[in-house]
Amino acid sequence: MIKLTADSTCDLGSEVERRGVGIIPLNVILGGASFKDGVDIAPQDIFTHFTKTGQLPKTAAPSISEYEAFFAQYVDAGDTVIHFNISAKASSSYSYAETAAKKFGKKVYVVDSMALSSGQGLLVEKAADMLEEGASAREIVERVNSLRPKVNTSFIPDRLDYLFMGGRCTRMQMYGANLLKIHPLIAMEEGQLVAGKKYRGSMEKCVAGYIKDLAAQYPSYDKTRCFVTHSSADGALVEFAKKLVAETFGFDTIIETVAGSVITGHCGRNTLGVLFIAE
Repeated sequence: MIKLTADSTCDLGSEVERRGVGIIPLNVILGGASFKDGVDIAPQDIFTHFTKTGQLPKTAAPSISEYEAFFAQYVDAGDTVIHFNISAKASSSYSYAETAAKKFGKKVYVVDSMALSSGQGLLVEKAADMLEEGASAREIVERVNSLRPKVNTSFIPDRLDYLFMGGRCTRMQMYGANLLKIHPLIAMEEGQLVAGKKYRGSMEKCVAGYIKDLAAQYPSYDKTRCFVTHSSADGALVEFAKKLVAETFGFDTIIETVAGSVITGHCGRNTLGVLFIAE
């Protein structure tokens, strides 16, 4: 049997249970205490702490020994594991998981998703599709590795406070963006986050422009599924985005997921992204 697993940063929501994905949580350090992403900490805890203290959480990858124990439970049960990590350029998770996998030989494959959030999740979903079709572990790994450059992982933040606190923009950029209602596109390129086009106006207006630009940039795409992933965004904004995606694209399924504590801790509330695989 083949077991698909992933870091908690895949932000797959209810798809985790539906597709039978094993999840290892990253660590979130908040107020001097360490928590497990998606286990004993939620995004609201981060919002509350930030409001009270102005401090963002720190995050840490599971240790090599934690990855070894995580993989062992499946290997001991007779499974071959295919594990999906958050981008190696964003975390030590991949390095630690790859080191841990050496203990198990060809029973554990480790994939650097070169993405995060449901961009990482899209590769897990594609692997699950192939698993249902009877593909071998090697076939799955080769296929998902070839798809990594085609995954659109991008989002629009509401405010830049969290990005500034995390060292991803300057104080002047933060003040200017918040004052002028500028919402920069943040996207993954070759495994790392980069800033792109700047949208201006309300989040609804910016999200509309963002979706229009995605359609122009990616005229051909895998129609199997699309994720609309957000960090506890306003319900009306999420519904607006999902409706516009449905009208603009031809996806078979549009899946809404909420970002976990690790991703939320970097981007802040009301960030929204539309993620899919291009052709």
